Parts: sequence; structure tokens; C-alpha cells
Amino acid sequence: MTRKRILWLGLIGLLLVGSISLYLLYPRLILATHARYPKAVPNRLLFLVATPLPTALPAPTAVADSNQLAVISEQLAILQPTITPSPTATLPPTFTPQSSISDPSASSGQALQSPSPEPTAINAPLPPTVTPLPTAVRLENIDIIPQKFNNCGPANLAITLGYHGVVVDQLDVGGLIKPNYDDRNVSPWELVDYVNNETSMGARYFVGGDVNLLKQLIAAGYPVIIEKGLYPNAWEGWMGHYLTLVGYDDSSQEFISLDTFLGPWDGSGRRDSYETIHEFWQQFNHTFILVYPPEDESDILALLPSKLNDPVTMWSQAAIANQELTVSQPDNPYVWFNLGSSLVHLSNLVGDPSLPESAAAAFDQARTVGLPWRMLWYQFEPYEAYLANGRIDDVLTLSDAILSTEGGQNVEETYLYRSYAYTALGDETAAAAALDRALELNPNLETAVSD
Repeated sequence: MTRKRILWLGLIGLLLVGSISLYLLYPRLILATHARYPKAVPNRLLFLVATPLPTALPAPTAVADSNQLAVISEQLAILQPTITPSPTATLPPTFTPQSSISDPSASSGQALQSPSPEPTAINAPLPPTVTPLPTAVRLENIDIIPQKFNNCGPANLAITLGYHGVVVDQLDVGGLIKPNYDDRNVSPWELVDYVNNETSMGARYFVGGDVNLLKQLIAAGYPVIIEKGLYPNAWEGWMGHYLTLVGYDDSSQEFISLDTFLGPWDGSGRRDSYETIHEFWQQFNHTFILVYPPEDESDILALLPSKLNDPVTMWSQAAIANQELTVSQPDNPYVWFNLGSSLVHLSNLVGDPSLPESAAAAFDQARTVGLPWRMLWYQFEPYEAYLANGRIDDVLTLSDAILSTEGGQNVEETYLYRSYAYTALGDETAAAAALDRALELNPNLETAVSD
């Protein structure tokens, strides 16, 4: 074989190896480039190299009929007259009880503990104000912080604490709240606990807010963190997101926010219409977090509707509001989901064993209409409702769907509820393995599980 032929064969071999290497590596290179410079990579190119996203959570095998749904209205109509708010308008100083779900297979009546404490509020109209709100407000001395990977909760908390003069690093906050850096979710109560336990500030979270209440809180000088849905593009799909609102403008009907994911990074603030904020905020039952100096508690109480201080009233009113929306918006999966979620929390508070069945029916409707596949990265009440009704297969089906993606494998609550499901089936080995995995991902669950 001549030297020239050897050189040609060597060159062809190098080209072949290079082509194979490029074919194997270019998807990773493109995805890495997109992660660092999102606007530099066209969406069409992302579609070519990315694994297709799931379309939705699995639909239920059985759908609630009209009779089952009518029961929900009857339950709420019966319950509503018995609801009485707390006699004193004070925020509970340490209200973080654990939710509970009955083990369908247990004969002793013991409850399995869930890691999601109840918030402290309701959906209620604003109290009348003596002075009309300004038509435009923009809070000053509050700075934008670009979030690290899946770190919007800690980043928004760092923004809000910084406004109050408490400087924290988002990675330090995240390190305490979610020891697993790849954890895809931080719940509102975890952010609140961090503030109350690790800083000099006070914090509470509420559900059932509205646009006018947000404006009133901002006008009083308090940034508001809301939990909401986010749909950046078709490639990335729907996800949960925290957002700090720092201003509003009635003339343009817009809120001003510091968006840790979308920017802008010059501090000018992102503008979204009142309608858009309401739409995506509804996807998390209008949940919001307030951070404030403890000495401001009386001022906070004066701003909030008095019913926000009573959890039973809050969840019942949230359930009633969402039940009414299911009539006018039957194809909106989020109002069905919010109805089910509110009924689960209400059942945990009042001990009504009939409410989880109604909650499961509402979740069935939400799944039938179609929920985003990431929904159970952030909200876990369907697991509780199905467990309470002995529908173990639904728990395993939903958790299987979450665990089918890399991101879902880092949601520790998924393993926790699988552990409960296996316990209900009497499979202690599988239950222990699932619980061990949950605690490995987030050792902070130890407290919730042992309570």
C-alpha cells in the first residue's frame, strides 16, 4: 500500500470519527448553548435535538359523572353557613401544621403525614379604603437577581429580603431549602419557613388573592411574590414560576415585576398586563407570599381582608370560588384542579371524610380536560385525594409519569407519596425504598415524615 493511499485512508478515518463525534455531541452543544445564551439558538433547531416533551398528565380511567359533581355544590352549600372566621384579626405566629391523609389499608386509623403545611388565608374582597390607591406605583431600591438553574424561589426571596435590608445569596437559600441542586420545586411554605427561621423578617403565604389586593400591597410598600404558571416557548413547555411584583400602572393596565428568568436585567422591570398576570396566577390558586418586618404585622393585617386570617374560611371560599368557575369555565383544567386542591386542604382542617372523594372527582375532571405534564412537580394534592379514596393505581400512574423524565426524578415528594401508596398496598419493601429515595433527595422531609 502506497504512502499516498495510507494518508487518504487516514484522512477518511478522521473525517468519519469526527462526523460520528459531531453527530453524538452536537445536541448537547446546542442545548448547552441555549442554556447559556437562550436567544442565540432558534427554536426550530432546539426541536431537532431535544427529546419531545410529554403532552399532558395521564387521563383518569374513570371520570366523575354529573351526580358526583353535584355533590360538591351540596357540600359547599351546607358547609358555608357554618364557616366562622377567627374572632381576632391576628396572623397566627407559627401556623405550619402538617396535612394528613388516611392510609386506606390501615385499620388503626393512623394518618400518613404530608410535607405541605396549610397556608393562612382565603379569597375575600378587599376592605374599603379611605384613600384611593395611586394610579401608578413603582417600588425603588429593589434589585433584579438572575436566577440559577431551577432556583426562582430562592432568587425571588433574595430579592424581597434585600428590599428589607436583609442580604442573602440565592444559592445559600437554596442550599438550605433544597439540598439537591437539581430539585425542581420549592413550595411556598418552604420559602416562608426559611424567612421565619433563618432571618429577622416575618413571612406568610396566602391563597385566593386578586389583582386589587396586589395593587394595595404594592402601594403600601410591600413587594409581593406570586406563584404562577409560565410558558416561555413550545420547546420548554409549561412550568411553575415565582415572580416578584414591584409596581403597577393603571393607565396601561400592567404590573411591573422583577422576573428572575426572563429579565430584563437592567432593573427596569418586566411589564405584563393585569389580565396576563391573573391568567397565569390562577394556575396556582392565586397564591402569594408576603415578607415584612415583624413590627409591621399590624400594618399587614390592616391591608388584608380579615378572612385571610382564618384557614378554614380561606379554603372554603377558595373552593366555592373555583366551583363557580367550573360552571362558567368547564374546559379550564386549572379551576378544576384548584377546586380539588382547596377541598383537600379543607378536609385536612375540618376532618370531613367526604371531601376527599369530591376532591378526587374534581382532579379527574382536571386530568380529563388536560393538565400540563409538569403540574405535579409543584402541587401534590391529587396524591392525597386518591390515597384517601383508596385509588392507589392513580397515585402510581401519576408518579410513574413524573418519574419518566429526568427533571421529575428530582421531585422528592413524588417518592414520598409512592411510599405511602406502597404502604397502602402492604409492600413495605417498596415503601421503604421510595421513602429512602425521598429523604436522600431532601433530608428536610425527615421532619414532616416523623411528625
